[in-house]
Amino acid sequence: MAEGDAGSDQRQNEEIEAMAAIYGEEWCVIDDCAKIFCIRISDDIDDPKWTLCLQVMLPNEYPGTAPPIYQLNAPWLKGQERADLSNSLEEIYIQNIGESILYLWVEKIRDVLIQKSQMTEPGPDVKKKTEEEDVDCEDDLILACQPEIPAKALDFGITENRTEIEELPPIDHGIPITDRRSTFQAHLAPVVCPKQVKMVLAKLYENKKIASATHNIYAYRIYCEDKQTFLQDCEDDGETAAGGRLLHLMEILNVRNVMVVVSRWYGGILLGPDRFKHINNCARNILVERNYTNSPEESSKALGKNKKVRKDKKRSEH
Repeated sequence: MAEGDAGSDQRQNEEIEAMAAIYGEEWCVIDDCAKIFCIRISDDIDDPKWTLCLQVMLPNEYPGTAPPIYQLNAPWLKGQERADLSNSLEEIYIQNIGESILYLWVEKIRDVLIQKSQMTEPGPDVKKKTEEEDVDCEDDLILACQPEIPAKALDFGITENRTEIEELPPIDHGIPITDRRSTFQAHLAPVVCPKQVKMVLAKLYENKKIASATHNIYAYRIYCEDKQTFLQDCEDDGETAAGGRLLHLMEILNVRNVMVVVSRWYGGILLGPDRFKHINNCARNILVERNYTNSPEESSKALGKNKKVRKDKKRSEH
C-alpha cells in the first residue's frame, strides 16, 4: 500500500513539474500540500477572446485508479456547453485510465476555446505559445545555438521506417538558462536506434565545455513501428531523479525518435527544486523550437494506443 502511494506521489510530482515547465505563468499553485492547482487557459495568449480557469485537485489514487477532481470556472460557461466540455474531459480520462492526463485536458479545453473564437469571430488558426524565460548568456561557457553538423533540411518523417541509420545525426543546442550562477543548456538530436544515442553522447563529450558540465542528464524515445511500442530510457548522471522527470516530460509531449541532453554547470549555490524546473524548461523549449511536439489529438491517440514501452536498460535511481 505504502509503495503504491509512493509511486503515485512520484508520478504526480513529475507531472506537476512538467506542467509548470510547459505552461509557465498559465500554471498556478493554489495549495501545494493538498495538490490543488489552477491553469488559466485562453484561445490566444497574446490576444485572448475566451478564457477559462481549470482548477484541479489530485487525489492520492491519481493517476492509477482515480481521476483528478476538477472545476471549470468561466462566467460564460453554462448549461449544455458546460456539460459537453465536462463529458469531453471525462471521456479523455476513460480512454487513458492510469495515465497522466492534465496536459490532454488543458489542450482539449484550449481547442474548444479556439473553435468558439472562430465560430464567433472567424480568424486565422491560433496556435498555443508559451513564454520562455529570459536568460543571461555567459559567453565563455555557452555553445552557440546552432546545429553541430551543418544540416540540410531534415525530414523527421523518414525515421518512421525504422531503418538502422548509423550516421551521426545533427545536434542542436538550445538557449541556455542561468539562475544563481548555475547554467542549464539543452542539446537535441533525432535518433532512430540506440547506437545513434551512444554516437550523439560521444560527440557531445568531445566538446570540453559539455564534458566539464557537473551533470549531463539525458532521455530518449524511439518509436518501433513494427511493434508499435516505444524504446526509451534516461540517465540522471548524478542528478537524482532528473532523468526520469525529463523522460516524463517527453512522454507527456508525446515526442518520438529524439533524444534530449541537458547539461548543468553548477555555480556553487544550491537551487533546490528549481533545478528540475530549469531542466524541463530547457528541454521543452528546444523540443518546441524543433517542432517535435504533437497536437493534443495525436497525443491522446498515442497515449490510448501505444501504452507499451520497452526500456533499453534499468533506470538509474541513485
